[in-house]
Amino acid sequence: MTALSENEIMELNKLCKGNRQNVVSMVYNAQSGHIGGSLSSCEIMTVLFHKCMKHSVKGKSSKNYQQRDRFVLSKGHVSPVYYSVLSQIGFIPKSELKTFRKLGTRLQGHPSLWCPGIEVASGSLGQGLSMACGIAMSLKMDNNPARVYVLLGDGEMQEGNVWEALMQASHRKLNNLTAIIDRNRLQIDGNTECVMSLDNLPEKLRAFSWNVIEIDGHNLQEIYDAIESSKLVEDKPTVIVANTIKGKGVSFMENNAGWHGKAPNKEDYEKAMLELK
Repeated sequence: MTALSENEIMELNKLCKGNRQNVVSMVYNAQSGHIGGSLSSCEIMTVLFHKCMKHSVKGKSSKNYQQRDRFVLSKGHVSPVYYSVLSQIGFIPKSELKTFRKLGTRLQGHPSLWCPGIEVASGSLGQGLSMACGIAMSLKMDNNPARVYVLLGDGEMQEGNVWEALMQASHRKLNNLTAIIDRNRLQIDGNTECVMSLDNLPEKLRAFSWNVIEIDGHNLQEIYDAIESSKLVEDKPTVIVANTIKGKGVSFMENNAGWHGKAPNKEDYEKAMLELK
């Protein structure tokens, strides 16, 4: 894989910082939303959207629209980071982020089709990979070279529907599908290994005949390399197990399940924003 240049790394770090600031501000302003998982997936979402995916920001009138890559946010509750990234690449104005979870907004608590750039409404955990499989199958039937990416939380990997989709994708040899698991090891009820153990997750995924790549989910180069290498696999789908830290970037939120779906008060908000400067 081509190494990201020093300037690219610097720019991506700047974008990640902006996404983290936006996430904290959005949830604070709404006094509702999911901070922890949004912060853990910042690098993943930033690299994916800024470096790896083909977009059609201009919409259906663009000649490249049909061959755009598709993205499914299976862990739909981390919509703050999704909206932040969409604002960075031009789908929505940054000023609209202030409307997150407000009455009548396009920026619902979970992604909806009201918002430009969103392919599917999501948030019912465990269903995103099945939707991504269907999209990937239809693209293959149309001989469309577009790719499908789906971001899952590790907590939702405890649901049976995910494993049915894993079987379907490998059976259909959906090499145009890349799944990314935000492996932060925390869910709303605590540590994933206490709620329902997932380890050894990479080996379980290999047993379902997927190409499996395990990475540091906060390392920009590793994320880029993993996604780009998935494009070269010819006979199976790829899943990237991205080891991350829930609440990454804000010291008192890191590895703290209590910040799964909690809004910061004024003091917490000011402390967080100070750390994210």
